[in-house]
Order: sequence, then structure tokens, then C-alpha cells
Amino acid sequence: MPSSMTGAKLPMSIIIVGVGQAEFDAMVELDGDDIRISSRGKPAERDIVQFVPFRDYMDRTGNHVLSMARLAKDVLAEIPDQFISYMKSRGIKPNPAPPPYTPPGHTHHHTQI
Repeated sequence: MPSSMTGAKLPMSIIIVGVGQAEFDAMVELDGDDIRISSRGKPAERDIVQFVPFRDYMDRTGNHVLSMARLAKDVLAEIPDQFISYMKSRGIKPNPAPPPYTPPGHTHHHTQI
């Protein structure tokens, strides 16, 4: 697996879910939300790591569906911004939107009744 320093140059995101009661200080640092990680004094090109501790999503009422929905929402939350930052860093712009689809044989004429 490439390091997150190397991975920051690639179109990728890394999602880490911490399971158990351990202290996840190193993972929080790797997440880089507050401070961008660096290697040999060189900061990572962009933040590609999203870390969440699973225990923060354990619903005390037993509603596991809601717990998993919140977990999914939070672990996926940063991916759109990570994707956009990658595209911008490479100067890649989206293609123009295609014209609206009109099924064959349909016209935009209004029929009077």
C-alpha cells in the first residue's frame, strides 16, 4: 500500500475505521484534518485520509441501521472535496454538460385541446 504521502499524488482516498477501545492518536494525526502530515519536512500534497473511530457510532439504543448510516455519511464526507482537490491540482476541468435528452419522436410543441 502506498504511503499517504505518495498517495496524495494519486487519485485516491483512504478511509480508516478504528475498531476497539485502543487510543487512535496516530490515526487522528494521519487523518490530517487539523494539521497536514509531512514526511522529511515536506507536507503532503493534499489530505487523502479519513479516519473515524467505530466506537463513536455505536448507538446506545440499539438502532444499528441509524448507526451505520451515520458512519457511512461521515467516512464518505470528505471524498468529494478530495476528488475536487486532485482534479484542480492537475488542472483537469470537467467536460461541458451535454444538451438535455429528448427522446426520439418527441418535440417541444404544445398541443392545444
